[in-house]
Amino acid sequence: MARKIGFFLLFVLVGSSGAFGQEAPFSRMDVFALEWVEDPQVSPNGERVVYVRRGMDVMEDRRTAALWLTDPDGDRHVKLTTRSADESNPRWSPDGSKVAFTSSDDTHGTEIYIHWPDEHRTTRITQLANAPSGLSWSPDGEHIAFSARVSAPEPTLVSPPDAPEGADWAEAPRVETRLNHEQDGVGVLDHGYDHLFVVPADGGAARQITSGEYHHSSRPAWTPDGEALIVSANRNENWERERRDTELYRLSVDDREITPLTDRFGPDHAPRVSPDGETIAYLGHDDEVQTYQVTKLYVMDTDGSDARRVDMGLDRSIDDVAWDEDGTGLYVQYEDEGTTKLGHTDLQGSTTTIATQLGGTSIGRPYGGGDFSVSTTGRLAMNHTTPHHPGELVVARRGTEARQVTDLNDDLLDRRTLGEVDEIRYTSSKNGRDLHGWVVTPPDYDPDRRYPLLVEIHGGPISNYGDRFSAEIQLYAAAGYVVFYPNARGSTSYGEEFGNLLYNDFSGGEYQDIVDGIDRLIDDGIVSPDSLYITGGSAGGTSAAWAVGKTDRFRAAAVQKPVTNWISKTMAADNYYGYANYRYPGQPWENPLEYWNVSPVSLLDSIDTPTLLIVGAEDLRTPPWQAKQLYNGLQIRGVETAYVEVPGASHSIAQRPSQLIAKADHVLAWFDRYR
Repeated sequence: MARKIGFFLLFVLVGSSGAFGQEAPFSRMDVFALEWVEDPQVSPNGERVVYVRRGMDVMEDRRTAALWLTDPDGDRHVKLTTRSADESNPRWSPDGSKVAFTSSDDTHGTEIYIHWPDEHRTTRITQLANAPSGLSWSPDGEHIAFSARVSAPEPTLVSPPDAPEGADWAEAPRVETRLNHEQDGVGVLDHGYDHLFVVPADGGAARQITSGEYHHSSRPAWTPDGEALIVSANRNENWERERRDTELYRLSVDDREITPLTDRFGPDHAPRVSPDGETIAYLGHDDEVQTYQVTKLYVMDTDGSDARRVDMGLDRSIDDVAWDEDGTGLYVQYEDEGTTKLGHTDLQGSTTTIATQLGGTSIGRPYGGGDFSVSTTGRLAMNHTTPHHPGELVVARRGTEARQVTDLNDDLLDRRTLGEVDEIRYTSSKNGRDLHGWVVTPPDYDPDRRYPLLVEIHGGPISNYGDRFSAEIQLYAAAGYVVFYPNARGSTSYGEEFGNLLYNDFSGGEYQDIVDGIDRLIDDGIVSPDSLYITGGSAGGTSAAWAVGKTDRFRAAAVQKPVTNWISKTMAADNYYGYANYRYPGQPWENPLEYWNVSPVSLLDSIDTPTLLIVGAEDLRTPPWQAKQLYNGLQIRGVETAYVEVPGASHSIAQRPSQLIAKADHVLAWFDRYR
């Protein structure tokens, strides 16, 4: 049976701290037992929910994805299909009789499938050259729109001679002419463009309905009459360099005529057509060319006229939006001070909070996120997390109690004593700003003793941590550390001005915010001032490297996948084209000192802290040679240092379960050497 976990409007925290049968702290092999809910989709009548059940495979060392089906009470909780392959992207047909989804296997690649829950029948309806995404049912249930890559020939500069029959020649050179030509976690991008297709729901040939040398990769929204799709794309002449400047278009399904609906410099995306077909809600902002910009909610008539912002009085980015069951208001998802929330607004901006603590899908570290859907009857489905459990399925209605439907982790976490997570609010010594973070105490915490402190800094830096479950944080706490993870300046969910404080100042301003939090914990007698350790990944790794260049207070540091030299990073990483002017003024060759002066390698003369470097061997976002520049400099200077390279790993060095364990193990082993 589902459990009631909330009260009118707001969830209350639920966790395992009061459960019986607890036996031990969270341990590294427990990572393989974790499960969580992603992409919950409630049926149109609100009577069933299909969701992606994620987990870990201990034998294949990978994350898994399978579709599961339940009713709102949790009484009939079953796997949707009999397939053993990974499944994702579930979407109900308008009449609720079918579920479309994508699935991947070694035989067919990634294709679109249809499942009939009442008939327990599944069929594949496509034969595609490339993987589909963004499934969207037509209003009559007869067709499904989706996007997929249309391949194009690779460029060549020469015509090589033909090799003699039976000869074993080297592979031909690869020629590149694109601005955006590689992506972390993917490698070299396939040549071609993402286009929209429509396929009959009972199978058949998919028909391409967009064309041109532009990408159309976002999920399309059908108009209620089924005659057109509202899509977000960048079809501007200089689209490759003005990559943030997307517009909304009306695309006729029959004659493929495409008509622009918006026209401004900045992103317009996530179109949602009202049930009566009169209004389009969407997200976007005017691009002011700065580090952080809040995404706002807009509405306009379906012909593009009368575009206006819905002023919710909320200085927070809107991450997702859906029309309510009446078609007169909108559900909006946003992050507020490290917590993902679901709100409801009318078109005049009067907003109420429906639920808090959505998410719980990051698993490794306590990042944000979250998913929700709404039925035509007003039932909501979402994932919900606390520091004591990853994302579980929750159902609710506006103005009623929320109920937790799944308990995927009770068999594990009800038998584990987790570190307690408490928020901390303190004041910046730099300019008196209010600052926010979380403190995790070991499972056997004794308030009468002082503990070593492990500082964990989030990446991004345009991101945030919050009161969410984190396997890595729990492993650090179980090893006897008090863990402090702050949302220093530049973090999202505190408004545009706060998030934009790192504009032209990254690697500098947040350092004092972190130190002020450490000093607060020392003053409160929680941690020992002579037993401080610091780590972080990506932007957090950059911050950790900067910190040890500014102070010798830390006994040891673990710098994970960092940027150490902003000049070389900005010239050679996969997203090399996205930093100038948005992060730093001009290009590196125009203002090299602006880039150098915020690079940790500029502080090499000042670093004496024993420093571990951890990178993914296939990282294209902060490539291994970024860490090697710091490692090599420390080696030359004779500072104690070690370099750990994770084979096969991209920037997400903890994507595979064993890699998550290895990362935490190496951090703890390094710190324990100096503890």
